[in-house]
Amino acid sequence: MTVRHELELLDQLQAEAELMGEESEDFGGLARRDFVFLSLVSAAATTFGFGANALAQGAAGGAPGGPPGAPQAPLPPLGNGEPVSWTFQPWPGGTGDLMEKLIAERGAAAFKREKFVVQPWVGAVPTDPETIAFLPVHRLSALIAAKKITSTQLTKIYLERLKRLDPTLLCAVTIMEEQALAEAARADAELKAGKNRGPLHGIPYGVKDLFSTKGVRTTWGSKDFENRIIDEDAEVVVRLREAGAVLIAKLATGLFASGDQWYRGRTNNPWDVRRGSSGSSAGPSSATAAGCVAFGIGTETSGSIVSPARECGLSALRPTFGRVSRYGGMVLAWSQDRVGPICRTIEDCALVFNIIHGVDVKDPGTVTTPFHFDRNIKLASLKIGVDAMAPKEFMDGLKALGATPTPLGPRPTLAGGGFGGESSAAFDSYVQMKAKELGIDLASIPEPQPGRGGGGGGGGGARGGGRGAADTSAAGRAGAAAAAAAGAGAGGRGDAGNPTGMAALTRWTGGRFPRAFDFINAQRRRHILISEMQTLLKGLDMYVPGAGGFDVGLHASTGHPCAVVQYKFEPQPSGRGGGPGGGGAGGGGRAGADSTTPPVVYNPQPICAVLAGNLYNDDKILSVAHQFQIHSEWHNKHPKL
Repeated sequence: MTVRHELELLDQLQAEAELMGEESEDFGGLARRDFVFLSLVSAAATTFGFGANALAQGAAGGAPGGPPGAPQAPLPPLGNGEPVSWTFQPWPGGTGDLMEKLIAERGAAAFKREKFVVQPWVGAVPTDPETIAFLPVHRLSALIAAKKITSTQLTKIYLERLKRLDPTLLCAVTIMEEQALAEAARADAELKAGKNRGPLHGIPYGVKDLFSTKGVRTTWGSKDFENRIIDEDAEVVVRLREAGAVLIAKLATGLFASGDQWYRGRTNNPWDVRRGSSGSSAGPSSATAAGCVAFGIGTETSGSIVSPARECGLSALRPTFGRVSRYGGMVLAWSQDRVGPICRTIEDCALVFNIIHGVDVKDPGTVTTPFHFDRNIKLASLKIGVDAMAPKEFMDGLKALGATPTPLGPRPTLAGGGFGGESSAAFDSYVQMKAKELGIDLASIPEPQPGRGGGGGGGGGARGGGRGAADTSAAGRAGAAAAAAAGAGAGGRGDAGNPTGMAALTRWTGGRFPRAFDFINAQRRRHILISEMQTLLKGLDMYVPGAGGFDVGLHASTGHPCAVVQYKFEPQPSGRGGGPGGGGAGGGGRAGADSTTPPVVYNPQPICAVLAGNLYNDDKILSVAHQFQIHSEWHNKHPKL
């Protein structure tokens, strides 16, 4: 047991002694409380290997501000959601400098939320439910505004598709039929009375099952929480309800925001169910691509919006860090988690984002900056960088619209990180719960050896993004191996979506060991990284990263935004989406060990590019992606199910 664990146990013993003892009773010169305390310490030494180090430090320490030896009040317990006091801000000069810059450039009036106006419906109204289901949000909004369809009719179309297709796709955790129909009826009644809440009034949508919803279970993809209800609404749910949107389903997430495997199985890609949908915003992407919802709300820590949106051939926005409240959502990393829309068109992403962005006092990481979606933006007026490996077809399209891209050199690289420490802290209450359930003493898990990858504060924990696999650093491997050895008798391992025994804990163990000293230095290096990115992108509005990684890991550390947009239509490359917990989790794309085995040929689907913005240029990248999209046709295609 380390000194840290010994001190934690000492605090617990002091609290127990307080409850059990009274000062007035004497036991051989000792107050009853002190007698009980020392007895408990002796028992702990036998059971847990409690050492003299902690006893010496704890006995001399006492309560803060009190005399030595005074009892210390027990610390309040922490769950997953409590924010940290040290809030990440991606602008190198700080939020104050950012605000002064934006006000000087654009004026205070630019911070006022703009009214989003959808174009009116023109032409014949479709009558086929499937055609209606695949219409973009802004077209559905026009139909409702023109009284060509009611919210109740639209909600029933989506509910029918969800119930019919979910057994194949495994995209929904809870289909909220009763609540959805009640909300739709209320939306219709308001419209009949002349009250229109805006372009999302009456539009059915689904939210990733990381967000709490009053009266409805919130599972985080885990069987441990299969029946849990967090009886409050996440801020993003509140804002969408106030805008008139109708929540019809809690949509699947990979286990604890990792990949596309959850306790019911793998969420599948509607274009080809032999493939996974990727993750961890697996359900919002699969359901949106399948026409089961008008749009979805996802989250990203490192790839969890970008990866499944690309895998399912969708449009999406991963916003600049801090632009959308995360309150009521599962925390994976306070300094990386982001919330964004997953849609069938870029205009829909802009419409939804215009409603959900902005400051929330319950999320200290939030900030309000101007958002102006320009449908008629002139690409010639913008400065767009381009990586040498950027998709050629996408770049050709931008050039045809007037862009003159500037070659962009290599991006800076991050030395160290802090994800493992953040995620392990966020899930400490879960680890403690599971350890108690399994009868495992966490103090028996040996610390990874110094100098073997734990120095950056990032050991342990799976990334929350599209890859979602367990940490492969030396510290992560060492922690996982030690944990596995410690819990060898605690049962089997289960599978990627429902691990059992010690396998349920190994994701979080390595991140418990790095020193605070190393974590802080990692954050100092991170500041250097974001400063280097600011220098690299100085003078640019946005850039097109190379196909493959699309700088997802870099942006997780720097907070930069990106838009995902369809740019061609063909089969996905073989091998994408394979691997446990990864981008498609066992999609079967790789050939077998026999080199003569032919590669799997998947169904054609939209292939997506990424347009990365400079910080807070979410509106510009959406405006440019929109211009590209309306001059193409890939977003109009949909899978046959």
